[in-house]
Amino acid sequence: MISSELIKHFETLLSEKIISTAPLSGGDINEVYILVTSTQKVVVKINSASQFQGMFQAEAIGLRELKDSKTFIIPEVLHYGELDDVSFLLLEYIDSGMQSNDFWKVFGQQLAALHQNSRPYFGLETDNYIGSLPQYNTKQASASEFYITQRLIPQFKLAIQNGFSFSDVDVFYRNIENEIPNEKSSLVHGDLWNGNFMVDASGKPSLIDPAVAYAPREMDIGMMHLFGGFDNELFEVYHEVFPLDGNWKNRLPIWQLYYLLVHLNIFGSSYYKRVKSVLDLYS
Repeated sequence: MISSELIKHFETLLSEKIISTAPLSGGDINEVYILVTSTQKVVVKINSASQFQGMFQAEAIGLRELKDSKTFIIPEVLHYGELDDVSFLLLEYIDSGMQSNDFWKVFGQQLAALHQNSRPYFGLETDNYIGSLPQYNTKQASASEFYITQRLIPQFKLAIQNGFSFSDVDVFYRNIENEIPNEKSSLVHGDLWNGNFMVDASGKPSLIDPAVAYAPREMDIGMMHLFGGFDNELFEVYHEVFPLDGNWKNRLPIWQLYYLLVHLNIFGSSYYKRVKSVLDLYS
């Protein structure tokens, strides 16, 4: 439950009285609630300020980066901050609806438009989170350098600390360097599984819970294929608008490795064989 002190603090920030609160599903990391006032509904995410330092500030930066791209419907960031040891993020509430007939076509067009936002580097001004884990965004000059140093190496290091062992990782790094396309960076959602998009009241896609960076765009494509939940029409339309480099389907395991490592480090050994199988492909 939200404490009375937090409710009063939110009322001050919103400049209106909160009439009611109700829990929303929010996963394992955050408590999520809907706050109802006389004029609006607001989503609030809450977690431990000491355990997840800077998480909501990083999420706010990511949401604003996505919103500035003018591609998808993105919830507006209203406020974020801390009270005692509680971090919070106040967001616009987006009403949900049924998918429009052209939902997957629109999704593919908008994802292609999002990925056409670029910077002359790979990375971001700040680090952020992927799930409950830190995600590093130190700027790099190339896609392969960014992916290896800022995505794979930290996760392998953490996995080894968690008691998992791997062989020939350096060989793997050398082998995938030549597989990764030498493309410009793209603004990616960064954690685009089927639980991180919504259907808004008009039937259009909306993105939530980002882990953004200017990164290889195939990272999003790889994550979307890892657990499914996206219609093939999306990828067909995407490829028409912003064609992927040849053999992109063969590279999916390279990008999925990062997300498998994240799951290994959060959820444990059930993902170990899948990580090893990707290593074996390129070692």
